[in-house]
Amino acid sequence: MDAEKEILYTIALTQVKGVGVYQARLLYERAGSATTLFENHRNLLDVIPDARPELVNLMKDVDLPLKRAEQELEFMAGKAVQCITCRDARYPQRLQECQDAPLVLYFCGCSDLNKPRVISMVGTRRCTNYGRDICSDFMKQLKEADPDILVVSGLAYGIDICSHRAALANGMDTVAVMAHGLDRVYPSLHRKTAVEMTRQGGLLTEYPSGTTPEKGNFVQRNRIVAGLSDATIVVESAEKGGSLITANLANSYGREVFAFPGRIYDAYSMGCNRIIQNEMARPIRSAADLFAIMNWKPKGGEPKPKQQDLFLDLTDKQRRVVDVLKTADDVAISQVVTETGMPFSEISVLMFELENMGMVDFVGATRYRLLRRNV
Repeated sequence: MDAEKEILYTIALTQVKGVGVYQARLLYERAGSATTLFENHRNLLDVIPDARPELVNLMKDVDLPLKRAEQELEFMAGKAVQCITCRDARYPQRLQECQDAPLVLYFCGCSDLNKPRVISMVGTRRCTNYGRDICSDFMKQLKEADPDILVVSGLAYGIDICSHRAALANGMDTVAVMAHGLDRVYPSLHRKTAVEMTRQGGLLTEYPSGTTPEKGNFVQRNRIVAGLSDATIVVESAEKGGSLITANLANSYGREVFAFPGRIYDAYSMGCNRIIQNEMARPIRSAADLFAIMNWKPKGGEPKPKQQDLFLDLTDKQRRVVDVLKTADDVAISQVVTETGMPFSEISVLMFELENMGMVDFVGATRYRLLRRNV
């Protein structure tokens, strides 16, 4: 079989109007190859005797799909884009196990999509400082345990981009699953990170160039985020959202799902708390929890959560300030004055002390946030 022709025909099959992902995969498997399918497209019943009449009709005219496939190959020839078909050894084997896996993936990057350990990190686009801190701390812990873990997410605002950037900062490969073609980056504000990821991970999509980031594409790409991974980890989520869709998909694929719990009244912890309560996800606090539940043996040192020892040295007044800061993501210094009953001048000194101890951070407009919450 001509390998180049098979790639052309496989891409073309994904472009036949009216043939969805599941139908395309079924046709491919029944015919044995895309080449067989296209070379007999006018006599499809000779290849698949029980093919439904509507599918037979859809496959009669393949000129436009073939033209579109040729255009895509031309696009890839001028770019550092790889076409990975489902028969390619580079195709992610975990995804191959999913019945709705795409026939073709387009990849720009250098990472192995079949690394021994792959996790997905997802969450709200409106993450809080709590979520950002989790991404940062968790990735440091992962690096200590196994720097070769591949981190998958979706390059979106919030938890996605925090996860990618934390992975990059710790020298770990990270792959973004895109909801559009590789001729663009969405959102454009993340272009710099995306370029960096092509050298330390990559960009992956099932969509050919020219595909715009339509709303439905994001839901579709979530199945790839879930299917690529051994485990999906939800960091922050409202009661509804794409990260919960990804978690549900991961469950349907028989993959482990984890969630970081949050305070019961926090809007962006409600989704995590609910899926933990409904036993759709296991609660997780650290990389040590992940490794224990997954029965993974660390390749480096044992993963340890961020040290909290400094809290043991707090004075009574410092602890009173910390207790107020724990009530929200960031707190105005005037609120601390009111709730502690201490004068502004004394609170200012205490804030300075806590900032030097690495416990609080000034976020502007006389507001502070607590960096370490496990008091």
